[in-house]
Amino acid sequence: MKAVLYETFGAAPRIATVPDPTPAADGVVIRVMATGVCRSDWHGWMGHDRDIVLPHVPGHELAGVVAATGRDVTRWRAGDRVTVPFIAACGHCHECHSGNQQVCERQFQPGFTHWGSFAEYVGIEHADLNLVRLPDTMDFVTAASLGCRFVTSFRAVVDQGRVSAGQWVAVHGCGGVGLSAVMIARAIGAQVVAVDISEQALELARSLGAAATVNAGRVANVVEAVKELTQGGAHVSLDALGHPATCFNSIGNLRRRGRHVQVGLMLADHAAPAVPMAQVIAHELEIVGSHGMQAHRYGTMLDMIQSGQLAPGRLVGKTISLGQSIQALMAMDKFQDVGMTVITDFSA
Repeated sequence: MKAVLYETFGAAPRIATVPDPTPAADGVVIRVMATGVCRSDWHGWMGHDRDIVLPHVPGHELAGVVAATGRDVTRWRAGDRVTVPFIAACGHCHECHSGNQQVCERQFQPGFTHWGSFAEYVGIEHADLNLVRLPDTMDFVTAASLGCRFVTSFRAVVDQGRVSAGQWVAVHGCGGVGLSAVMIARAIGAQVVAVDISEQALELARSLGAAATVNAGRVANVVEAVKELTQGGAHVSLDALGHPATCFNSIGNLRRRGRHVQVGLMLADHAAPAVPMAQVIAHELEIVGSHGMQAHRYGTMLDMIQSGQLAPGRLVGKTISLGQSIQALMAMDKFQDVGMTVITDFSA
């Protein structure tokens, strides 16, 4: 099969012909119909993820069709239309038994712990636990756009942030995760302040329902700007980028007893950001992480999409070929594109 392959961290990947995967006894092989290009893939390519063994094929935001199944798979058969959480679970550890597969003690991740979906086919183990059936009416581009970004935002806003109607929600960073969070929080009935340095991204945030926006490059103090707009601070605030500045601002702009959700990855030099801990203590703030979403939680989100409450397809910026994904991956840290980029052509 054709795949994007890199053999050295930080060096340009190439299109290569590599062996087709074969299904594990409890796994499947999926023919990839669409896969997102995500900043997490860039982190992996740069060598920030210690799970990656070279040579490597990136990609974790995938949707496709089951092409082959292992002998022990009971829920799936060839031809089924599926997606998969970017964190796949073992099904046997304490966290899996408690329903928290997103923090499985023996989790695996396509595109990180094993070869991913920048390829014509990808193998997924423990298929009965980890696959999600797609509605017949959902196209593969939309399904791939759920990826890690939309589902991560859904869990961050709904489960971890516990956002409710009428609350103020601040979203720091309007990339794929942040714009998803804007849409989801607005669908719940919250009022959203979107923060970014790109006017184009902020314009898209407003079109998705943001009540107010802050250009972090044009205000003297982001925290004070958000507090003024929200008349005292956000009830819930998300760092959807993963940077020391956005993390600090997200905590700082909370009202008393507010809740900060860290969604953006904090890796390499950003792994230990400064935190205004005196404010956390004095104002009884909550700081929680959010990392993916369990397969069994997709149902609620898919119902909201089917009903029209959520429209993740609006977040897709462009579709590209497998060959074009190399440049897209290498440029992910430059934040040049608004909306998600999805690979749909695997012929070259």
